[in-house]
Amino acid sequence: MVPFRFLLAILALLAAGLGCARAAEPEMQLAIKNHRFEPAELKVPAGQRIKLVVHNQDATAEEFESYTLNREKVVPGGAKTTIYIGPLTPGRYAFFGEYNQATAQGAVIAE
Repeated sequence: MVPFRFLLAILALLAAGLGCARAAEPEMQLAIKNHRFEPAELKVPAGQRIKLVVHNQDATAEEFESYTLNREKVVPGGAKTTIYIGPLTPGRYAFFGEYNQATAQGAVIAE
């Protein structure tokens, strides 16, 4: 029979390992300024999950929306939000701002 303390130690090591795996996700920054996404194109590594941090620097809300990424999230004015995407196959994935579609356009390019 395995001692209880040994099992707790194994569980703690596994939990720490999972935390490290999460920290290894590439993090990309995307800003919303003057109803535009900056940068308009984000190059990301294909085959990896990405942590996308969107910072809305405008005073009004904007919605990050992408049909190809299957993501939709409102970002209040002056706020930040995190959106996880991927892993993606190589290609171009368009996104736009729902409230300012004429100017808020962009793409994630997985390479």
